[in-house]
Amino acid sequence: MKQYKGEEKRKYPRASGHFVVSYRVFNEADNVDISQTKNLSLGGMLLTTNRPFEPGTNLALEIRLPFDAHPILLMGKVVESREISKNMIYDTRIQFVAVDEHHRRVIGGTVEYNLKNAR
Repeated sequence: MKQYKGEEKRKYPRASGHFVVSYRVFNEADNVDISQTKNLSLGGMLLTTNRPFEPGTNLALEIRLPFDAHPILLMGKVVESREISKNMIYDTRIQFVAVDEHHRRVIGGTVEYNLKNAR
């Protein structure tokens, strides 16, 4: 994968990490899939999906992180979905729409831990 050399525009630092996520289009109750993250931040995540999503698509997300025994339920909005393997694998960038304070602490702690241990 090409390394981005331009100006950093992200608001929050992103940590590499593979966390289990189930996701579905918000208004499609019976279309749940499971995948894993490639990276995570307080603002969003990069997720591997098995289909492309249009930018702006709202996804219901359930992510399991090591610092909380319970899954975190979130709403995310697709920023971009880029094909990695023809008709099979897509890197889908998701921006979190709303995160409550408890889950912000859990996500923030996970990101901080992974950034510190990546060095």
